Amino acid sequence: MSFMTATPQPDDAATHLARLAAIESITALKHRYFRACDAKDPEGFRDCFVAVGSALDYGELGAMDADGMAAVFASIALQQVDGKHAILDMHHGVHPDITVRADGTASGRWTLRFRQVNLIERTETVATGEYADEYRLEDGRWKIATCTFHRLWAITRPLDDACRIAQ
Repeated sequence: MSFMTATPQPDDAATHLARLAAIESITALKHRYFRACDAKDPEGFRDCFVAVGSALDYGELGAMDADGMAAVFASIALQQVDGKHAILDMHHGVHPDITVRADGTASGRWTLRFRQVNLIERTETVATGEYADEYRLEDGRWKIATCTFHRLWAITRPLDDACRIAQ
């Protein structure tokens, strides 16, 4: 069986390029989100979301708008013990599946690979889960309008006294 692709017409090519550009912008947005989480940057985190009308549901962390979640994020991420961060996170978003719609909205699914070191409880957690997002254009930039996270599984284990953590 041979696969043949029709030669795109100019309007089709322009639409296709615009869709690819939107996917690239949304991917960069989600990467900024993950980087803000790991960098302990509540302002950068908040900037990833629409100005008003967002809806976030992060399971155990709660369901609220982006301002409320940014406050929860800051209360966790900015904790310090002896002048050092107490919670160390690593977020890797993989397997993006992004659909761009003609009305200036899009949806996306991402798999999260997550690792956290909690120096207060002396634990390490490794987890994975799925994000389901809705995006929309706001002032010419893609932003997250809704974000739902569903954890699939997690392993939490104690850190023994031989464990060395540098930061």
